Amino acid sequence: MARRTKQDAQATREALLDAAERVFEQRGVSRTSLNHIAEAAGVTRGAVYWHFKDKADLFNAMMERVTLPLESELAGVYQAPGDPIDALVTRLLHSFAQIAGDARTQRVLNIAVMLVEHVEDLWPVRDRHVQMDRANVERMRRVLERASALRQQPLPAAAQPLAEGLHAMVRGLVYSWLLERSFDLEATARTAVDAYLAGIGLPRQLPLGPPAPEPEQSGIIASLS
Repeated sequence: MARRTKQDAQATREALLDAAERVFEQRGVSRTSLNHIAEAAGVTRGAVYWHFKDKADLFNAMMERVTLPLESELAGVYQAPGDPIDALVTRLLHSFAQIAGDARTQRVLNIAVMLVEHVEDLWPVRDRHVQMDRANVERMRRVLERASALRQQPLPAAAQPLAEGLHAMVRGLVYSWLLERSFDLEATARTAVDAYLAGIGLPRQLPLGPPAPEPEQSGIIASLS
């Protein structure tokens, strides 16, 4: 019985997250209430509060349910064996492949990038985005510094602004593609990332090939917004 109760609770939680995706996409985040989500999920408002303390908590759980590219792919990239630039590019291309090929990732990213307003009750969402961005820039900075040292190739500028620029380019590509899917995200990302890294004197050493395969879902996602 306890196992069944736990399964029922998990099923309710998943139903709430599914409903949140649908309602956030339809109404926008600020215009969506917990009542709207409860109604869409076919549960009571009390069931929502059993699983989530507020709308920001539910929103972050929705994000974390999916493997968001830069959180899962860049974790530990600067410690990966082999050439750090090759490892970085491979993981970035995996991220772009997932965005281009997975409907849920696209839907959640679209909500995070286009439909969330950082008003007071959603400040925890903004804080999480900022924390995520800082972590990814730091990972990129470490990759650039390590690659520079291993290749004995001085960087043309400090690693921090170079990492900020690379991160901004990655975000910009995703944002532009979500706005109007008028270009091949994977092919464009491959060209842009290669050009950026070559421009700072750290071209990748692996030969160009077909788009990287879509990675397996890890079940954890963060925001790219």
